[in-house]
Amino acid sequence: MNRLAERIVIVTGAGRGIGRAHALALAEGGARVIVNDRGSTVDGAGVHVGPAESVCAEIGAVGGQAIPSNHDVSDWDDAAALIRLAVEQFGGLDVVVNNAGILRDRALFQMEEDEWDDVVAVHLKGHAAVSRHAMAYWRSEAKSGRPRQASLIHTTSSSGLCGNFGQANYGAAKMGVVGLSKVIAIEGAKYGIRSNVISPSARTRMTEQLTGAELLGEPDAAGYDAFGPEHIASVVAWLAEAGCSANNQVFHVSGRRVRVLEIPRVAAEIRSSEDFTPESLDSALAEKLVAPLEAFALILD
Repeated sequence: MNRLAERIVIVTGAGRGIGRAHALALAEGGARVIVNDRGSTVDGAGVHVGPAESVCAEIGAVGGQAIPSNHDVSDWDDAAALIRLAVEQFGGLDVVVNNAGILRDRALFQMEEDEWDDVVAVHLKGHAAVSRHAMAYWRSEAKSGRPRQASLIHTTSSSGLCGNFGQANYGAAKMGVVGLSKVIAIEGAKYGIRSNVISPSARTRMTEQLTGAELLGEPDAAGYDAFGPEHIASVVAWLAEAGCSANNQVFHVSGRRVRVLEIPRVAAEIRSSEDFTPESLDSALAEKLVAPLEAFALILD
């Protein structure tokens, strides 16, 4: 029995890479899928219908149901129209996978304003805009006596969790996604809306741009690819299920490994019977400061 039968799903940035793998896995599980993708280059230039239509054709070829979308997730009105498309064409909506993204890498001391604005717009506003309109639909359904077991699945990155040179815009947006998901989990609880985050390690067009991406390696002699995007899609398919128990969680996923991350976690604490001074903090905190985790340590250790 298909575990996602009758589920209606939107996947943003689904024309290539991880998003494409999500769309294919969800359709294989029985979901009807809106394949949203602008068909842009990695830096967000251009609009092309081909990638979204191609994924829909793949899904249709094996008997699945999918509709392409070129809506701009960073546009509030386009995000609303994307939700309406699912409701009008498939009769409802159960899951949103926020995956769309672009890169405009540059050290912050050289970054231009548009390089900041465009990346934050697609990643953070794009997550928020689609989530906002999906939540409004689910709230309306619940108040009308038709609650849906809704799931929002967001995409963060080790560049946000750990930092990465040249990615102040991307890293800030990706850490913002974690905060966004935590608020959604609280606000959506009353209406049956779950919200979770995945930090993926997979080989895509975007990882090819990252410093250290060569550490992702290549498929082994048997053909197993630890950094194939299909491994991320398996976790997304689980989170998309109506009965999935996960909520307000952050996962790091690579290959055959899933890590549940604690964000934030108290690493140390100091107390005093007197007010702290800069001098007393020197000694009290000297041995308690944590070493920063490098962006690719999540992959390698």
